[in-house]
Amino acid sequence: MLRAGLALLALLVCAALLAPWIVPFDPAETDLARRLMPPSATHWLGTDHLGRDLLSRLLWGARTSLGAVAVILALVLSIGTVLGCLAGLLGGWVDAVLMRLADIFMTVPTLVLALFFIGALGTGMTNVIIAIALSHWAFYARLVRGLTLSLRAREHAAAARVAGASRLDIARRHVLPAMAGQLAVLAGLDLGHWMLHVAGLSFLGLGMEPPTAEWGIMINDARPFFRVAPMLVLLPGAAILLTVIGFNLLGDALRDRLDPFLEHSH
Repeated sequence: MLRAGLALLALLVCAALLAPWIVPFDPAETDLARRLMPPSATHWLGTDHLGRDLLSRLLWGARTSLGAVAVILALVLSIGTVLGCLAGLLGGWVDAVLMRLADIFMTVPTLVLALFFIGALGTGMTNVIIAIALSHWAFYARLVRGLTLSLRAREHAAAARVAGASRLDIARRHVLPAMAGQLAVLAGLDLGHWMLHVAGLSFLGLGMEPPTAEWGIMINDARPFFRVAPMLVLLPGAAILLTVIGFNLLGDALRDRLDPFLEHSH
């Protein structure tokens, strides 16, 4: 499963990274004379309702969607790790305040919370990324806090504390490296979930603005033409499906290899 997931994701990541050089046409270039064309030697997957090359938009959409998920991953790990470590290392009122805040965030469904933040921040992909990150950090902070409390009590961390190491040194040398596997497992299981959030919010018109090539936007744009040209909906939908399957295969394989006892927390 790990090899299958990695192979699928490697293909998608290569398409995203190389999109500026391998797309056959400008993904935003319209040509109404060529609208809704079937696949041909010129347009391998055909064209959409504005005459834009569908293959070019799919490849560029991989760049947009995977880039958004990568930024969400970095934000969630950063926020969750920092706040979880602070709660576990400092304890006292800092721990109480941060964990009560995390409890509040965890009581609300993540999509509802993301919609609330988008309502407060406004639409656009940057705000969608921030909203998704803010709606998911609490799960990671909880995990990191629990692991920090467990790891700081172990002999090597206690010896470092007796030797005069600061809390920051203990976190950097003894706590964070030991929890990397569990964080990788949780993140791997969440990547597909975040991809669906990005595509779903873009489908609702809350993310990227047309004519940007993004898979959720492509599905929304193609809805009126589903009976005439169903591939306009099916191809970006298949791209989302394959990406989520790749992320889930990777997450399941990481869970089996790194932490077979970790249960799905949400």
